[in-house]
Amino acid sequence: MMKIAIAQLNPTIGDLTGNAERILVAAEQAAIANVRLLLTPELSLCGYPPRDLLLHADFIDRMQAQLTALAAKIPPTLAVLVGLATPNPEAIAKGEKALHNSIALIDQGKVQHIFHKQLLPTYDVFDEDRYFEPGKQSNWFFLHPSPTVAPLKIGVTICEDLWNDQAFWGKRQYEINPLEQLAEAGVDLIVNLSASPYTVGKQRLREGMLHHGAQRYRTPILYANQVGGNDDLIFDGGSVAFDREGQLVGRSPSFQESLLAVEFSPDPQTLSLPQGLPAAFQQTISPEYDADEAEIFAALVLGLRDYARKCGFSKIVLGLSGGIDSALVAAIAVAAVGAKNVLGVLMPSPYSSEHSLSDAIALVENLQIRHEIIPIEPAMQAFETMLGDLFTGTEFGVAEENLQSRIRGNLLMAIANKFGYLLVSTGNKSEMAVGYCTLYGDMNGGLAVIADVPKMRVFSLCKWLNRDRELIPPAIITKPPSAELRPDQLDQDSLPPYPVLDEILKRVIHRNQSAPELHAAGHDHDTVAQVLKLLHRAEFKRRQAAPGLKITDRAFGTGWRMPIACRW
Repeated sequence: MMKIAIAQLNPTIGDLTGNAERILVAAEQAAIANVRLLLTPELSLCGYPPRDLLLHADFIDRMQAQLTALAAKIPPTLAVLVGLATPNPEAIAKGEKALHNSIALIDQGKVQHIFHKQLLPTYDVFDEDRYFEPGKQSNWFFLHPSPTVAPLKIGVTICEDLWNDQAFWGKRQYEINPLEQLAEAGVDLIVNLSASPYTVGKQRLREGMLHHGAQRYRTPILYANQVGGNDDLIFDGGSVAFDREGQLVGRSPSFQESLLAVEFSPDPQTLSLPQGLPAAFQQTISPEYDADEAEIFAALVLGLRDYARKCGFSKIVLGLSGGIDSALVAAIAVAAVGAKNVLGVLMPSPYSSEHSLSDAIALVENLQIRHEIIPIEPAMQAFETMLGDLFTGTEFGVAEENLQSRIRGNLLMAIANKFGYLLVSTGNKSEMAVGYCTLYGDMNGGLAVIADVPKMRVFSLCKWLNRDRELIPPAIITKPPSAELRPDQLDQDSLPPYPVLDEILKRVIHRNQSAPELHAAGHDHDTVAQVLKLLHRAEFKRRQAAPGLKITDRAFGTGWRMPIACRW
């Protein structure tokens, strides 16, 4: 019998010392529980994704030094798999990339083996071919459960290495299948060290793939995933262990750090949850979320909390319009950093309705956050005076409407600068898609919390939040959306109804459908033409937007690479 533990860790990118300390703490807890092998996530020493930090030679050198120092501190009875980037010694001679995405095996105080990732993803948010050379051989090692017991042959894979089984996907993206290679090599079990970002429902996909792989190759699979927010990416964890029958043995809780231990017996080959472990270990099969809204909310809370914490912010400021988007973001902020650390700013104009102000006040009271009311009419009058001569003879229009948004954006930035708050913007994905937002106005901020949340999902999230008690005032959910930048304005004056808009956007953004395909799906020709035109015209705005937390498989972030100056 051998105990194996999965450390589901939340690293800070580039914090080599802090990340090594996290690994060491997990290792010490594992050693107390008589664990023989500890798994940590992909690139656990530097955090994923390190991006262009990998181009700095001193970053790589310090990583190697940190690994050596860590190895000397690991309890001698414990072996640990640590993720890091390592130099490629053949890079110059063979014209290859300078680095490998690697796993180091630490045992008995030393680095015993280095394994390299074979399959390098280069799609969506992944750009590993930019930095890494793929490994050229299968990875496994022998490990004695104890000095008197025969060694086990353990196969090692890194994230994407498991995502290429043709029998599951119906196709291959890469020439080789590392999972199949390890099964053919006769390994006793397979471990996978991952940094797999969150999207809605992805855990079900992962577990389906791991179930299939373990069952097909009759080999247990242990999967260690990173957790935490890093810029626009959220990592949900959800580390799991499957036995050779494809049965789920253990699952770590999502969206938090944890330790999970399993016990492996080679003869007969079984995988089980050990009993009587220290409190640091969570020895149950953590349940999946019962609704997408619960999962999404947890992801957004983690993404905002970690973005603030890792960037050095403890307090958040946002504008409260009395609308549903800012209400949802306020609720997320409260869950992320606590009500006492959230400031809501109400900035009514002469076009603001009475109910907008009262709804915002009701939200403040429900969430128990601090608030300030700063009317913007004096600033509007000042701009009207300053621009009066130049604008003489023109009609009130978009320029004047956007000035109101930009006044509010300036006020919020002033508060953020003065008091060291993180300003979060509150625009949703539907608005970002069609440019129904103001550059240097409501788009101001350090993080766009719901930029990947479509408008209809915003409604469903707010209804879900009210499932047990009222957090979002019902009037905010039921009233027609409006920017309130001119008298009697409604969003639907400028846009298709949101159910229609979101359906078209889903087909275009996520499925890459053309206008004829949208027509065939029953959408009106004029509406389709309007939405496609707005989508393309807004690209310059999105390029200048704050980073947006990614929750879908196609977000306006690092994985979105559309040109601005084009005629398609």
